[in-house]
Amino acid sequence: MPRYKLTIEYDGTPFVGWQHQANGISVQSVIESAIEAFSREKVRLHAAGRTDAGVHALGQVAHIDLEKHFPAYKVREALNYHLRSYPVVIINAQETDELFHARFSAMERAYCYKVLCRSAPPALDKKRVWYIKHPLNIEVMQQAAMFLIGKHDFTTFRASECQASSPIRTLNSFKITQEGDLIFFNVSALSFLHHQVRNMVGSLKLVGEGKWSPEDFKSALDAKNRQAGGPTAPAQGLYFIKVSYS
Repeated sequence: MPRYKLTIEYDGTPFVGWQHQANGISVQSVIESAIEAFSREKVRLHAAGRTDAGVHALGQVAHIDLEKHFPAYKVREALNYHLRSYPVVIINAQETDELFHARFSAMERAYCYKVLCRSAPPALDKKRVWYIKHPLNIEVMQQAAMFLIGKHDFTTFRASECQASSPIRTLNSFKITQEGDLIFFNVSALSFLHHQVRNMVGSLKLVGEGKWSPEDFKSALDAKNRQAGGPTAPAQGLYFIKVSYS
């Protein structure tokens, strides 16, 4: 059976998240419906990672197995044709072998969280950024973020409903930059806990506002207690940027 690797971009605003849910449409469900529409095959998409309701993606990766062979470019074009009613696009489709798995072959996942800091609310970027009226101190937030690099128990930044067997994760990088009124929180790791990025950003906001010092942030991490952490940043500012494979 031919296997296809799909690179996917989507606006998460109208969806209940990546995976199938009983309470609304998901990104996974509309892509699987598009696959069936052109191939007449019912398939299951296997994704590199699940995103929550309202979270966007610029480089989500998934794979499918089809019984019939199609040229990869036709898979991309056919899917985009059947997805035209939704804010979902297949950026690339390529044939791969059975050893490739979108989730288990991944070596690193990268996310970006976007914050808009200005007095006026967003018009074009509404539902695509976390809007904060006042400025944030980039330098002290970056100082605090450095405590997150490496292997840690991230219980403080783990959602209470997280189903991961362990709170231990290793962050490869965490970089905070600013372009005009936009602040970008870029973070990469092999894998993340549920709400981990959003919870880290919510706590870093307290540092940027001067409510916490970088040392307060480290104390929160060391507490290994979700109650010691800051708020969960809204879903709309989070983007699944890319997945790296060997």
